Amino acid sequence: MAENDTYQTPLASRYASKEMKTIFSARTRSTTWRKLWIWLAEAEKELGIDISDEAIAQMKANVVMTDNCFKVAADEEKKRRHDVMAHVYAFGQVAPAAAGIIHLGATSCYCTDNGDLISIRDALDLILPKLATVIHKLSQFALEYKDMPTLGYTHYQPAQLITVGRRAAQWVQDLLMDLEDIERTRNDLRFRGAQGTTGTQASFMEVFHNDRAKIDKLNEIICAKAGFPSCYPISTQTYSRKVDLRVANALSSLGTTVQRITGDIRHLAAQKEMEEPFEKDQIGSSAMAYKRNPMRCERIASLGRHLANLNKNAGDTYAQQWFERTLDDSAIRRITIQRCS
Repeated sequence: MAENDTYQTPLASRYASKEMKTIFSARTRSTTWRKLWIWLAEAEKELGIDISDEAIAQMKANVVMTDNCFKVAADEEKKRRHDVMAHVYAFGQVAPAAAGIIHLGATSCYCTDNGDLISIRDALDLILPKLATVIHKLSQFALEYKDMPTLGYTHYQPAQLITVGRRAAQWVQDLLMDLEDIERTRNDLRFRGAQGTTGTQASFMEVFHNDRAKIDKLNEIICAKAGFPSCYPISTQTYSRKVDLRVANALSSLGTTVQRITGDIRHLAAQKEMEEPFEKDQIGSSAMAYKRNPMRCERIASLGRHLANLNKNAGDTYAQQWFERTLDDSAIRRITIQRCS
């Protein structure tokens, strides 16, 4: 079916950056799972499990998920009704020497949860410098116009004189709060690691014959390979969905801030105090060509409104998790995590 004959999410087709779409692409997600399996096998081999060099070499040679592997995995998932095991099978087809040790001791969440944490971290690492650039440029604007008088408003009624720079400085301060919250959330991220079925490491206790020190070392090695300082001290079958809520809250707060800022700019545009750039061939209105609509701010406000409300999904998902895990988090997380970023 041609691209224009099937639904495409506007978030991806119109608004998301190429870099962000790559982070959350099916190929990146599946390739990350393969990296996780390689790291697990390397760590297990280092700790004495009988895994051949050829097995690891074949895995590394086929780490990138190909289109053919996607087809193999899709066909297998139709039979097994299990996406992770379908991908284990597809990986084993191209790395036959490793087929018996791929995913050894692990659960599905070893791939899915650790993979999501990597994606979230990488997405926040993409957002933070972009937000810092916005703050820097807006700070320069505030300094440039720090002495230009303008009318201040309270209750949206004329009040007292302020300056253009003073108003912009307020925007900068609010964005700095968001930057600090997002950076703190990013730096607080930890890995789930290899925790077994319900977080007890029972399956790895079998693999390592009840040697808990080796399991601790296993997680230390995997964390280092993935670029995380450590694992969360306690995980169930999943990492706590409170983590997703913290990320969503930080990003939702940014959504409210950009609505606030663009709302001011849109009002100022109506009063002809501030305008967006207007390109040479841009059309302001199909019926009123003279108009200079603040379409960039309107777009930002619209996306900010969507972003500001996504933490509700994350909060409900966290609240609805029963005991050590339920799968009703799966579909909503596949949608919400990407849209928050």
